[in-house]
Amino acid sequence: MKKVLVLFLLNVSIGVFAQAAKDSELFLALKKHDSIFFEKSFNQCDIAFLEKAIHPDLVFYHDQGGIQNKKIFLENVKKNICGKGAQKPIRKVKSESLEVYPLYSEGKLYGVVQTGIHDFYLREANKPDVFTSEAKFTHVYLLINNQWVLKEVLSFDHQSK
Repeated sequence: MKKVLVLFLLNVSIGVFAQAAKDSELFLALKKHDSIFFEKSFNQCDIAFLEKAIHPDLVFYHDQGGIQNKKIFLENVKKNICGKGAQKPIRKVKSESLEVYPLYSEGKLYGVVQTGIHDFYLREANKPDVFTSEAKFTHVYLLINNQWVLKEVLSFDHQSK
């Protein structure tokens, strides 16, 4: 009887904490969201979009830049990512690395954990993008009023290639 119960609980826990299938509606929605979020906020520097897309209590953990709240994070994006200069940092996700893990409360989806690897490049007018580094990321998105809002970020293992 104990073996059956253990096997049952193991199967339930695996099912509850399993990654969303890569062809599932949830995975595809978050993959699209990631693409739009980073294209608009990081690559195109749409700061108004970024301000709305991140939670007021954002916490950003960076292995090289320390812990940042929303205010500091926005200041750093404006200064380091979207500052004036000939070269513009660009972020591209390795789509095959994306994983999405749903978060439920009492059976209702309230958020996701999204993990993956992203590559960083420098873009200069009329030149191909130049690869600079890659890093791993973990995002916690909350579903608020049917919108995915970025609440917590881990950006780590930055490696220059």
